[in-house]
Amino acid sequence: MFIKDKYKYKAVVIGGSAGSFPVVSEIFARLKDNFHLPIFLAPHRLKHVREGFSEALNTKSNIHILEPFDKDLVEPGKVYLAPSNYHMSVEKDFRIALSVEDMVWSSRPSIDITLSSCAHAYEDSLVGIILTGANRDGSLGMKDIKENGGLTIIQDPKTCMVDTMPKAAQQETQIDHIYNVEQIIEFLNSL
Repeated sequence: MFIKDKYKYKAVVIGGSAGSFPVVSEIFARLKDNFHLPIFLAPHRLKHVREGFSEALNTKSNIHILEPFDKDLVEPGKVYLAPSNYHMSVEKDFRIALSVEDMVWSSRPSIDITLSSCAHAYEDSLVGIILTGANRDGSLGMKDIKENGGLTIIQDPKTCMVDTMPKAAQQETQIDHIYNVEQIIEFLNSL
């Protein structure tokens, strides 16, 4: 898998619905333990269940997954999981911002908010990935990533439990790559 200028990327952002948990688990279980970029993970999750998600991911992950606090400074090699019932943004000074604004696509955290903020913070050095999901959340965020020069990847709709999210992203903007889970893992490990 050849990606031009793969060393220019400084961060990865991933969105998916609650049903993306098995895919996300597989990705983090197979990432190299020396993966050095920060990853921002914005899955749809149950708003009243605050524990268990990061703990379950950490049992299999080779890199540390944490739910950040407001104004935490982004560090390389960590996964920042949007906390339950909070929108998570990345500010221009590479600090995390958490908010309880209105839900987007009936969800808080919103994938669009996380992806769009990362697009503006990292511009052309961002990789955006949309996984399986049941609504259009993330499609506008992927458009922002593309418009800011970042690289866009969707999970191959044929391999999704529910293909609405990746297809919505395709309808909203020109996606750079359509990968199955194995190819997503291979790509990330090549960065």
